[in-house]
Amino acid sequence: MSDDIKTLDDLNALAGGDAPAEEAAAPAREPVRDELGRAYATGKRKDAVARVWLKPGSGKITVNGREMEKYFARPVLQMILRQPFEVAGVSGEFDVMATVKGGGLSGQAGAVKHGISKALQLYEPSLRPALKAAGFLTRDSRVVERKKYGKPKARKSFQFSKR
Repeated sequence: MSDDIKTLDDLNALAGGDAPAEEAAAPAREPVRDELGRAYATGKRKDAVARVWLKPGSGKITVNGREMEKYFARPVLQMILRQPFEVAGVSGEFDVMATVKGGGLSGQAGAVKHGISKALQLYEPSLRPALKAAGFLTRDSRVVERKKYGKPKARKSFQFSKR
């Protein structure tokens, strides 16, 4: 028996699967939208959690009821929020309404970016490969390490002296 099967093709023929390519083709994803035509997603980064609603519009981004330029005053944070649209090639086509809680401004910007990316791929599934390749759909799981008992910080130790 072992000398009959020498290649993967022989094994595949023995298993009876001559058409693995047809089975491997993933079914087309359907757009996920609510009754108002919006896509909703939750984005997370550090301790920040963002709830993001995305709908077709003029490119206006609102965070916690304020304009993006007012809430995220630093240009770097504004650039982070625009990245998913630029990678997907849909700049200025969607309005974003986001609420974000927890963490600092940097973590909140990352959370809104993650939420925008997830909402974009739910609204238009054809944008998923570009967003996935850029790494925007993966939640950045790095968080602050907890403080340990008997230490001043997470890893820092008090000065050691032999005498």
